[in-house]
Amino acid sequence: MLIIPAIDLKDGHCVRLKQGNMHEATVFSEDPAAMASHWVEQGAQRLHLVDLNGAFAGKPRNEEAIKAVVAAVGNDIPIQLGGGIRDLDIIERYLDDGVSYIVIGTAAVKTPGFLHDACYAFPGHVIVALDARDGKVAVEGWSKMTGHDVIDLAQKFQDYGIEAVIYTDIGRDGMMTGVNIEATVELAQALMVPVIASGGITSIKDIETLCEIEDEGVMGAITGRAIYEGKLDFSAAQKLARKSGQQDGDGQAAE
Repeated sequence: MLIIPAIDLKDGHCVRLKQGNMHEATVFSEDPAAMASHWVEQGAQRLHLVDLNGAFAGKPRNEEAIKAVVAAVGNDIPIQLGGGIRDLDIIERYLDDGVSYIVIGTAAVKTPGFLHDACYAFPGHVIVALDARDGKVAVEGWSKMTGHDVIDLAQKFQDYGIEAVIYTDIGRDGMMTGVNIEATVELAQALMVPVIASGGITSIKDIETLCEIEDEGVMGAITGRAIYEGKLDFSAAQKLARKSGQQDGDGQAAE
C-alpha cells in the first residue's frame, strides 16, 4: 500500500483546498520543492502533484514549481501530476521534465478521444482521476456534475490502457471525515487496473482500514490536509502500510 502525499500547487505555493474551492485555500508552504524533499525523507515512495491553477485554466500554470519538485526529488521516487493537461504536447513535455505519470481528469471525461490517444502515445504513463459524488462523476474542479456512472466510465477507460484510477469522493475531500471505503472497494472490484483512494483520510485508523482492502485492488491512498495539519503522522502511516504489505507478501508496499 502506497501512502502518497499530495502537493497541490496554487500560484507557486503548496496549498490545500476545501472541497475543491479555489477561494478556500490554505497555504502550507511557499517552497513546494522543499516540501517534496520533506515527504521523501519521511519515507514517501510516490508524490501526487496537482497544478490547481492549471486545472481551472485548462493549461499549465505552475510548470516552474513542478520542475523544481522534480529536481529536488530526482530519480528517487515516481511523481504523478495532474491539472490542466489537455493535449499530447503537454504530456510529452512533462514526461521529458521527469514526471513519471500523467493524471488526466476532466479532459478524460469530456474528450475521451484525447485519453485514448494519450494511452496509445504514452503507454504505461497515464492515470485517470475520477471525482464522484453519489456514484456520479464531476468535472471542472468539481463545479459540474455529469450523468456518468463512475464504474461504467472507469471500465471504459480501462480498455484504453490506463495504468490506474484515482478515485475521489468529493463530498469528503479536504473535510477529513474518513474515506468512503464502500465506494472505493466497489470500484476496485469492478476493475482489473488498481485504484488509488483519495479524499477524506483523517487518521492512522483510515490507513489501517485501507490496508485491509489492499487485496481488493486498492494500491494506494493520497493524503493531503491530514498530514499537513499533523492529524496523521505520515512517517507512521507509511511504516504501517509497508508492514502490512510485507505481511501480505505481495511486496506492493515496497515499490
